[in-house]
Amino acid sequence: MAAKSEIEKLSFEEALKQLEEIVGRLESGRVELEESIAIYERGAALKAHCEAKLKDAEGRIEKIVIGSGGAPAGLEKLDAD
Repeated sequence: MAAKSEIEKLSFEEALKQLEEIVGRLESGRVELEESIAIYERGAALKAHCEAKLKDAEGRIEKIVIGSGGAPAGLEKLDAD
């Protein structure tokens, strides 16, 4: 699916911005039915992309262990995707 690969290239912020625009368009009630369905489907894909990005970030953050003095300790090398 071409749209899916295009979405996968978006940063979290870009995807979230597009998702917010879609929600605004749908809430306006000024979109025809067929277009509403199409942008709803894109919105669902953007939502899934944002959730995956957040889950990845959460996993990376969990790799940081706080030492007894409150300073980060035992840091593992994080991938800089």
